[in-house]
Amino acid sequence: MMPSQISLVGLGVMGKSLAFNLVDHGFNVAGFDIDPHHRQAAHEAALPLNMASGKGQLTVVDSLSQLLACLQTPRVIALSVPAGEVIDTVIRELLAAGLAPDDIVIDTGNSLWTDSERRARDYQGQLRFFNTAISGGEVGARTGPSLMASGDASAWAQVKPMWLAIAAKVDHAGQPVGQFEQGEPCAAYLGGAGVGHYVKMVHNGIEYADMQLIAEAYHFMSQALGLSAVEIGHCFARWNQGPLNSYLMAISAEILQTPDPITGKPFVEVVLDKAGQKGTGMWTAVNALQTGVAAPTIAQAVFARAQSGLKAVRVAAAKTRTNPASVAYDDIDTQLENLHDALYCAKLSVYAQGFDLINTTAQQQGWTLDFAQIAKIWRAGCIIRAQCLSEIASAYQQTPDVANLLLVAPFAEAVNRQAPGWRATVASAAQAAVPIPAMTASLSYFDALYSEVLPANLLQAQRDYFGAHGYARVDDDESRQYHLTWSEQPKRQQIR
Repeated sequence: MMPSQISLVGLGVMGKSLAFNLVDHGFNVAGFDIDPHHRQAAHEAALPLNMASGKGQLTVVDSLSQLLACLQTPRVIALSVPAGEVIDTVIRELLAAGLAPDDIVIDTGNSLWTDSERRARDYQGQLRFFNTAISGGEVGARTGPSLMASGDASAWAQVKPMWLAIAAKVDHAGQPVGQFEQGEPCAAYLGGAGVGHYVKMVHNGIEYADMQLIAEAYHFMSQALGLSAVEIGHCFARWNQGPLNSYLMAISAEILQTPDPITGKPFVEVVLDKAGQKGTGMWTAVNALQTGVAAPTIAQAVFARAQSGLKAVRVAAAKTRTNPASVAYDDIDTQLENLHDALYCAKLSVYAQGFDLINTTAQQQGWTLDFAQIAKIWRAGCIIRAQCLSEIASAYQQTPDVANLLLVAPFAEAVNRQAPGWRATVASAAQAAVPIPAMTASLSYFDALYSEVLPANLLQAQRDYFGAHGYARVDDDESRQYHLTWSEQPKRQQIR
């Protein structure tokens, strides 16, 4: 038996899919899972692949010691296990089984980026710790994910050929291509230990917001415009042929046109309106607060999921509503045109917030990042893949130091041109009592970005009044701080 070039610890949905993807591209893989049922399922599913010519082999073993014995040196062990303490447990077991300092351990889960940085410090000298954040879910892992790699730089040289082979690919126009077609891989080495997982965290924050925006558009079309799920699905499918083209728009169109196999009703209407979350969106919102970056759409997307969980409270409150809104729209086509523009502008606003957050954290952490490269590896394989990412990559290539994406000429022109439809949609939703918190937050973000004067002057005056926090003056250097002794000020002037 030929030694394996890489191993997978964890043969659940993601681990097994990654293993098969590697085998498809000619790599020999050793696999282990603590669950014997997972081992057996992976072994049986691998039989046809192992018999195919021109492909690699998947060897499923019964212990970590056997796993290490199967690997060529220096050994590469990818972990596909839940984030958190489980990762440290597996690493300690690998060390006990004979892991060497030159061996590479790759965390492919959704770990918190600060945990990745801590592990790089903790295991230094015992192994080469590496991370690869993966986006694309089961299908992406099997046929081509987006890979955000970071960690020990020397490890990348050994891992790179495998990751570039299995990653999603795009053609010269930035369009996704098939698993075995030639193209530019959506995989890149981004930097030190925590960078890959940080970028993936923000990716997931953008994902939360994009999903919420599409859901809000659906809700407005259903509740305010009275369109059926199938009609909305057809509309989304049309929109997916233009600037709103994205994976999430495509699957939303399909979902809305799918009947429930039990009742025959639209499938979406039998799904309970309570959305779950695993925490990465929350991490992004918290990180934005910690770093002082405005990311209101991402935060509102997290809050919307939390509020969706209050089903019993919402049902009870709805029964007590005394003044429900009732708005009739004569021109549905105009409302849909406005909504299209609102969705596009809000989507760009979300990307602007996400990249601003990455940029600010990079400056704080001393990371050197290529934002065009990040946009490029999101063009295929990942959940937020969208047509606009090619335009975002181009914008960063031309103006890499731009303060905010919404200030780049093509986006600034598009958003300013389509803002009237955005405002009209937000106003119409408010009149119809249809909540669109993410779309509204995006509009406020845009308006604040383009406002020369904000009411923070009153806020700072309030802080100086009750807390003596000081203030800067518009007629002096900003670095110079003043304080007004409020108790000594004359009585307030009366308005006559």
